[in-house]
Amino acid sequence: MTYARPIPALKETIDRQVGHAYDDVYCLYRQLHQYPELPFQEHETSTRLADALESLGCEVTRGVGRTGVVALLRNGEGPTVMLRGDMDALPIEEQTGLDFASREVAETPDGKQVPVMHACGHDLHSSCLVGAAAVLTSLREHWRGTVMLVCQPAEEIFGGARAMLDDGLYERFARPDIVLGQHNMPALAGTVGHIAGQAMAAATTLGVTIHGAGGHGSMPAQTVDPVVIAAHVVTRLQAIVSREVPPDQAVVVTVGKLHAGTQGNIIPHSAELEINVRSFDDELHGRVVEAIRRIVRAECEAGRSPKTPEFHVLSETITLANDASSVARIRQGHAEAFGEENLFDMPRLNASEDFAYFGNAQAGGFTGEDIPYVYWFIGTIDEARWHDTPGNSVADKMAHLEMPHSPYYAPGQVATLKAGMKAMASGALTFLRSA
Repeated sequence: MTYARPIPALKETIDRQVGHAYDDVYCLYRQLHQYPELPFQEHETSTRLADALESLGCEVTRGVGRTGVVALLRNGEGPTVMLRGDMDALPIEEQTGLDFASREVAETPDGKQVPVMHACGHDLHSSCLVGAAAVLTSLREHWRGTVMLVCQPAEEIFGGARAMLDDGLYERFARPDIVLGQHNMPALAGTVGHIAGQAMAAATTLGVTIHGAGGHGSMPAQTVDPVVIAAHVVTRLQAIVSREVPPDQAVVVTVGKLHAGTQGNIIPHSAELEINVRSFDDELHGRVVEAIRRIVRAECEAGRSPKTPEFHVLSETITLANDASSVARIRQGHAEAFGEENLFDMPRLNASEDFAYFGNAQAGGFTGEDIPYVYWFIGTIDEARWHDTPGNSVADKMAHLEMPHSPYYAPGQVATLKAGMKAMASGALTFLRSA
């Protein structure tokens, strides 16, 4: 790949264009925040984003992977750089007190009415993507190639990346040379964090149904109690990490849901569990999931279950492992745009993302070699609060601050929006050929 020559006075050049685009991007951000939509329901969100990208002169296609948007910004021969921003929200009731806070209610796929909030900052990500497109449009004389802007649905359920790939993302539009993305984090606003290699965990949520033979609580010998079987499963699962995982590996197994029965004197016919696994090694991850299946089957047999247990993969994603050489290039570009003093080393996160599917050919289901990718982090906390927060490191301070998925999480301040626009634009320019 050919890399860009440095743009003279890069920081001042990009800052000026970010300033020009900011008002429109902030207006877009407020709209997206106030009217959030659940995964694969992002109809109004995707329309707003598509309209904004069309107004910048991009070639826009709607409805990719159900509700996704793809926009191409062409500027002659050169590399193709993909910039990705997610756009779905969460079933959380907002408690931020913002004057543009969400009051939306939506229906889930199982028919439940739930409040909806952008508690993970995906409205911020997609707004910054539009802002980066505006900056790159204004700097056409400094680069050559194609910018591929992807507004992805359904990240929160790990469904949107694969949906867009399965809908022919790379075949219909372009196969990128590099894939870039970012996420907000409770670090100092205006700073950017990088991590090479393993950055975010693989995750699987496994639904399990354990079958019993219900009856009266006074006559347990005439029943098969699925609650007892489920209790043994929960206890036995704790031994996987301590006895089957090498001690130098980080793996978490959590039973986040156990539901059975309706009343204390009734032994139910079944018990439902949801089990979450997180790790940083995809091969080991698969072994842990299989160990869960093995233990559930064995406990069901030991407990005289009349039917074999049922397993359903409710969601899953692979490890996000940044390409080290590409991280070094991005960090250099961000140092020019932000100044070295505004960069930090991001700690590895046990949280998960589906962004890695865009670069992993086997898991993503696309042909050819893997595509290098970089996923970085932008801060959201104002300077006064950051300095008042206890701790000597970014990781220490994060432990005292609201994280994404909190009903009080509000990342969209001025410095964060501008940093997100600038990080995306300067990241793209790092890999685009100079004029």
